[in-house]
Amino acid sequence: MWLNFAYAAALTAVSPLVLHRMIRHGRYRRGIGQKLLGLSSDRAAEIRGDAERTIWLHAVSVGEVNLLPELDRRLKKLHPEIALAISSSTDTGYDLARKHFGDERVFFCPFDFTWTVRRTLKNLRCEQLVLAELELWPNLIRCAKEANCSVRVINGRLGQTSAARYQQFAKLLRSTFARLDAVGCQDTSAAERFVACGVPSENVTVTGSLKFDNAPRTRDTTEVNERINWSGMDPWHRVWCFGSTQAGEEAMALRVYQRLRSKHPELRLILVPRHVERFEEVASLIQSQGLSAVRRSSNDSQYADQWESEEVILIDTIGELRHWWGVGQIATVGGSFGDRGGQNMLEPAGYGCAVSFGPNTKNFDTIAKQLIAAEAAVRVANETELEQFVSRCLTDIPAADSLGQSARDLVNQHRGAYQKTLEMLIPMQVQSRQKAA
Repeated sequence: MWLNFAYAAALTAVSPLVLHRMIRHGRYRRGIGQKLLGLSSDRAAEIRGDAERTIWLHAVSVGEVNLLPELDRRLKKLHPEIALAISSSTDTGYDLARKHFGDERVFFCPFDFTWTVRRTLKNLRCEQLVLAELELWPNLIRCAKEANCSVRVINGRLGQTSAARYQQFAKLLRSTFARLDAVGCQDTSAAERFVACGVPSENVTVTGSLKFDNAPRTRDTTEVNERINWSGMDPWHRVWCFGSTQAGEEAMALRVYQRLRSKHPELRLILVPRHVERFEEVASLIQSQGLSAVRRSSNDSQYADQWESEEVILIDTIGELRHWWGVGQIATVGGSFGDRGGQNMLEPAGYGCAVSFGPNTKNFDTIAKQLIAAEAAVRVANETELEQFVSRCLTDIPAADSLGQSARDLVNQHRGAYQKTLEMLIPMQVQSRQKAA
């Protein structure tokens, strides 16, 4: 019960900031009933349909949501009689989940109050709670176990800093880790950290990263071709996509682009900011540099006749970055020059882009090291090195193509995590069906 009071106190303390963002940016308004009260019986009945049992898949935001469509497809094939409910914690994650799964199966994850999670678990008739990567909510996990609902983590990721922080509060959190029935980890380092934090060693396995399986396999898709046509890209263009950017990274990209485009008229730039509330800011930044911002949202129904060098394409929509990586030949993964710790670099790698990222990739440490070790990506320390990387990709195209091919090869070598994850979620059913086949 003390957690409920702690959460209430924290919400009260941050309420002025929350109210400010609600008014100014429109954030936090949606799904407030589901967040504070849990999922109603009527809404849960819509999600369940005729099914008596439910597996609840939770993904906090966009990156985790993108892991679920393939898992959802495989689970439905194995168990069509079980309902699959999908929740997310953020507006962007919720909107993307609706695109993938439809409105009827998606809801906002309740806050970690006992009454909200108990109501949701009960109304869903949940027999398994599946958490993507790690959402460590003590009340949710404890109430799930009390309701005879197993709790499993897929694509488990636990960095050294986070693990150390959890261990500092071991008296409070160790029992939460101990309640996890199964954890499928991306690598052995994560597995060791989960055990150190309290998960029984027999409940931890290395399944590999679902992001390898989820990475694109080819550019020859309807989604990529539609964006190539929309952008007016010509075969002679060399397109640099700087994706999932945070504050400061767009300005750096624009400075590099301005210096290089006079020497390389074939160079074109795509910017994809990470957060919705920064779209207007980035559009203004582009224009302040004497460039024209071609916005995806305002030109969604028309095709560009020609992509001019003074134009920068701004992707101010959600859930499209995966396909825009396939438009470019040169890729820089954002969130890696500031304090965020990087974003998923396997999507551009899967397309065979020449991939670069900044010095801070703590959120994808193992994957970044694997790419660098395989000479499949380049880490750049600052703006100067970023400019040198893009320049090399323009002047030595065979070397850039070789870097991209190495990236694609590495991704293909590490596929297979979805099957191992399924075996962790429903081992007996998977094995019996495989034998029957």
